[in-house]
Amino acid sequence: MRAAVLGSGSWGTTFGKVLVDAGTETTLWARRPEVARAVAEGHENPDYLPGVMLPAGLSATVDGAAALDGADLVVLALPSQTLRENLGRFDLPAGALLVSLAKGIELGTTKRMSEVIREVTGSDAVVVSGPNLAQEIAAEQPTATVVAAADHDRAALLQAAVTTRYFRPYTNVDVVGTEIGGAVKNVIALACGIAAGMGLGDNTLASIVTRGLAETTRLGLALGADPMTFAGLAGVGDLVATCSSPLSRNRSFGERIGRGMTVGEATARTAQTAEGVRSCASILALATAHGVEMPITHAVVQVVDAGMTPQEIAAGLMGRGVRPE
Repeated sequence: MRAAVLGSGSWGTTFGKVLVDAGTETTLWARRPEVARAVAEGHENPDYLPGVMLPAGLSATVDGAAALDGADLVVLALPSQTLRENLGRFDLPAGALLVSLAKGIELGTTKRMSEVIREVTGSDAVVVSGPNLAQEIAAEQPTATVVAAADHDRAALLQAAVTTRYFRPYTNVDVVGTEIGGAVKNVIALACGIAAGMGLGDNTLASIVTRGLAETTRLGLALGADPMTFAGLAGVGDLVATCSSPLSRNRSFGERIGRGMTVGEATARTAQTAEGVRSCASILALATAHGVEMPITHAVVQVVDAGMTPQEIAAGLMGRGVRPE
């Protein structure tokens, strides 16, 4: 197989490395010439994966048509809120297996990323999600993930293309649950980061993670997801990694807010997209449309979009009426 990865951030570059290490010929498309040159000639992406030696077999270009030429597998490593716009600029090869790495819910439409891809391209995508912190995978630390597609054979095709000694993919046919787990965990990680930035301890963080999983599961079930997905890698696995690791952009963004930065100040300090910041409002809108209560998500939206302080939202969450778990 031949693969093209559209997007040269930390996760796109890392996924390209995984593909090459698994024996799949891969070209990385980068928006900026200096990034493409650094990957192709220096075998490093110093902006997003400094110090990580990339395989010589990973080529890179700013020419989208050249990257896509002859590709059997196209990996979409693009930010969720610009995915639709970016898809319109590429002429994707007919019959190629599309793979979505984006984790979010589109603003305005409240569509999942696979729904956006299907709407624009007419094709179904295989979704990748799990506890996949790019820097750790790039360092070849053992990692598991989920590759989900309604058609199991399509998921198995990607599974074969990315299995390495350090990267272990599991197949799943629950695309809805896999995507909801990947999108909502970013918002819960923001909440954990805010709490940590405020100096709150492990009891608080464990409570946010646990109740955040409950919110995620409620929304997933309302959309027809398999409840078991949320007990697996794409659910609690991804949630724990993103909420606890300093490598998590969403957790780190939340910490800056908890320490007193404004959203604008925190954004200026964040090199790559913190997906939860952009998607929290659309996730809340999706939940509201389906009658699902998501108090932690609502609280994060109040901070990110309405200018409330972390202290105000903490008081609001703790003042909610008590009820059975």
